[in-house]
Amino acid sequence: MYIIVIGGGEVGYYLAKILLNDGHEVLVIERSPSRCQFISDELGSVVMRGDGCEAVVLEDAGTMRADMLIAVTGDDEDNLVACQVAKHKFKVRRTIAKIKNPENEALFNKLGVDVTISSTKFILAHIERELPTHPLIQLLRLRGGDLDIVEVKIPAESPAIGRRLSELRLPAGSLVCLVLDKEAKPQVPSEDTVLQPEDEVIAVAKPEAEEGLRQALAGKQKPG
Repeated sequence: MYIIVIGGGEVGYYLAKILLNDGHEVLVIERSPSRCQFISDELGSVVMRGDGCEAVVLEDAGTMRADMLIAVTGDDEDNLVACQVAKHKFKVRRTIAKIKNPENEALFNKLGVDVTISSTKFILAHIERELPTHPLIQLLRLRGGDLDIVEVKIPAESPAIGRRLSELRLPAGSLVCLVLDKEAKPQVPSEDTVLQPEDEVIAVAKPEAEEGLRQALAGKQKPG
């Protein structure tokens, strides 16, 4: 695959390094002359100096033949613009953008960015995973925004403990896909799977079904 990376900072550099090691054709577009020199010294002639938001720069980069564009600058607006130009002017099939502000995620999705990655959101998810007052964590929103992949940790007081999945009243629009025990050993669940304390349940659910799923698997949430 030909993959263009917008932004040659730490994220862009390591991303390009991994993609090159996997055998992909990669081009990094970076504004800073010093970063361009660093990437060139480390990875070879895979970097181009320029503004990845500008159509003329993307044209010179051969974006028309790119399979994917990944925008990982430190500026949400720049990442959005780069993806928009790639998608609509050069017909790039797949665009991915890093976002700093999670509140921008809905806008990016609405404007056609295929995948958004929020470091803030991932950090919060890891923090919330350790908090008993947050038994349901959204791991990923699937393309189109109609389904989420969520994780529910089964607390000791859950009414679901000791019951088979077939006995639980899971809401319409949800499906349990994986269960990990307290040793993190995974199993593909069946109707006869019995939940135990500290199990982690991975499910696919519509956003409107998530609260019902949380109540069915974790019970009433304790006040924080």
